[in-house]
Amino acid sequence: MSEYYKPHRKPDWNYGGPNWKLSRSKIDLFMQCSRCFYVDNKLGVARPPGFPFNLNSAVDKLLKKEFDGHRAKGTAHPLMKEYRIDAVPLQHPKIEEWRDSLRAGVSTHHAPTGFLVRGGVDDVWVYPSGELIVVDYKATSKDGEVSLDADWQDGYKRQMETYQWLFRQNGFKVSDTGYFVYVNGKTDREAFDAKLEFDVKIIPYTGKTDWVEPTLLEIKKCLDSDEVPTPAKLCDYCNYRKAAAEVSFASANGSSEKLTKPKSKVTDSSPTASLF
Repeated sequence: MSEYYKPHRKPDWNYGGPNWKLSRSKIDLFMQCSRCFYVDNKLGVARPPGFPFNLNSAVDKLLKKEFDGHRAKGTAHPLMKEYRIDAVPLQHPKIEEWRDSLRAGVSTHHAPTGFLVRGGVDDVWVYPSGELIVVDYKATSKDGEVSLDADWQDGYKRQMETYQWLFRQNGFKVSDTGYFVYVNGKTDREAFDAKLEFDVKIIPYTGKTDWVEPTLLEIKKCLDSDEVPTPAKLCDYCNYRKAAAEVSFASANGSSEKLTKPKSKVTDSSPTASLF
């Protein structure tokens, strides 16, 4: 078993346990597939994670160092000047706490559901008016200009919107417009020379947070139910589990034909009896 994946979580960390919290990433998981979300948070078995992207983490760390240098001096980063953003990195005693997604983050108690909702932000800038700007760092390597146009980047947008909502719940005035500091590794150099160069682009994004409250209520309803939700049609994890179950059933019954429908009914109605 991989050191990065422990399939069964202790009950204290599942929904209803004293350590359970609703993170920004869990909200996004619910939006992707409510069944995977339920199996993770109610039944205690998370999706296998991808291996850590150490290069992306290094880029995040270096960007934070750069902007922290200007934070300490109360000055604007050259990129902010280039993009005519009249702001500076925010100086605040909780900035490191807000960045710590594992132990702290920006958090709020959502009274209608009883959830402690939290998320770890990459950076926060501030206008002269005192209005906060949510900032997220992204790294990639692709030909052409980076953008936010791909369907899979909807998760990036929800990420920023969740942070905007969290800061507002903490009493801050927050701009609807946040910024993605997007770095793109250059692959058109004639030689590597033990050095990877990047283009850096700031992409504005106007967030809408009106989906957050109703989604939290949907999550509450989902977690309080004893029924496992139906899989999302495009969920690769659910489609894999279903396909694996079908061929395993066929093999156990001496058939090599692909099954298209289950040939037996589950009599145990408990939520863990069958995921398909």
